[in-house]
Amino acid sequence: MKSMQDQAMVQEIMQAFAMRTGLIGTAVNPKRYLWTDAFAVCNFLRLYQDSGDIEYKDLALKLVDQVHHILGRHREDDTRSGWISGLNEEEGEKHPTIGGLRIGKPLNERKPGEPIDEQLEWEQDGQYFHYLSKWMHALSRVTQVTGDQQYNRWAIELAKTAHAKFSYRLQGHMEKRMYWKMSIDLSHPLVSSMGQHDALDAFITYQELAVIAAGDPERSEDTDLSAEIADALGMCHNIHWMTDDPLGIGGLLSDAYRLTQLIMHSSLKEVDMLLKLLQTAKEGLDAFVNTNNLSYPAEYRLAFRELGLAIGLKAIKKMKHLLPDEPLVKNLEQYQSLADEIIRFWLSKENQKNSTWQEHIDINSVMLATALAPEGYQELHKGEDHGK
Repeated sequence: MKSMQDQAMVQEIMQAFAMRTGLIGTAVNPKRYLWTDAFAVCNFLRLYQDSGDIEYKDLALKLVDQVHHILGRHREDDTRSGWISGLNEEEGEKHPTIGGLRIGKPLNERKPGEPIDEQLEWEQDGQYFHYLSKWMHALSRVTQVTGDQQYNRWAIELAKTAHAKFSYRLQGHMEKRMYWKMSIDLSHPLVSSMGQHDALDAFITYQELAVIAAGDPERSEDTDLSAEIADALGMCHNIHWMTDDPLGIGGLLSDAYRLTQLIMHSSLKEVDMLLKLLQTAKEGLDAFVNTNNLSYPAEYRLAFRELGLAIGLKAIKKMKHLLPDEPLVKNLEQYQSLADEIIRFWLSKENQKNSTWQEHIDINSVMLATALAPEGYQELHKGEDHGK
């Protein structure tokens, strides 16, 4: 973390998030949302690493437990109950991710046969692969920081289930594709189109889980992700990742840094993929800057999307340290200052009064904390201090 001031701000933001969503306090029905909670787990882990205060580790583990017991089970307004995997209570406790995890949207999922309302679909529950991959990463980070392999095992169980249910092969085609959104019980797709970066996220995340599993004394054939890794790599070959969406660009940069670490420290051979990622991120940044979106007032901006970009931009300096002679990394350096510009804008109490901040306060604030201290989310294998 850059400074004591940043650490204090992250502590303040995460404490408020914990109170507001029922992670701490007396709330009867905690409010859990998978994407936000994945980043929050990483933030709490980083606070633990920086401060040595075990309270932050406990909050990370408590958040994992809440997510599994809320988003791993059917909704209160559903006719179904129990674990969405269908396991009984005892087995569900042992394998809380094996049925996937709900998104945590305010409305129940669209019923089979019900026509799609594109606006309403954003507010309806189900499962997103790109949320599940973020949770896999968060669970793996718990193992990396604490040394407890159970969390990475749960991540692998989630990976195997998600991959099996979200991926499919079109008739007459060799390559697989992935559904963008599935039903809560993973029985059918809700949105059949493929997320632009889902296969990329899958490939890098599966590789991360496999590296961590190599140190698990209880690893078995059940934890082997070779087939899923090969599938995800195959899906990556024919997809162009270019985007001018700030959250998407930030994701590419964060993925590039994770991939860099896997190449440098775990002997992964995907250098061509890394170079493609860096080039695509540069093209995306060129296009984004031309939109001039960062000059707009707060009411026309979405904080969490911009903060996702800031998080990714923070990885450029770290990649430069690992790859000091790579021209594509040097080409990205001109954009590093955008991260501080975005963070300053959304730290402003005046800008936080705006409805676009307040309506999404949990995801906005957690992403702001991650932008201030991205190491908990982006760094791999930093578990040497887990005995604090």
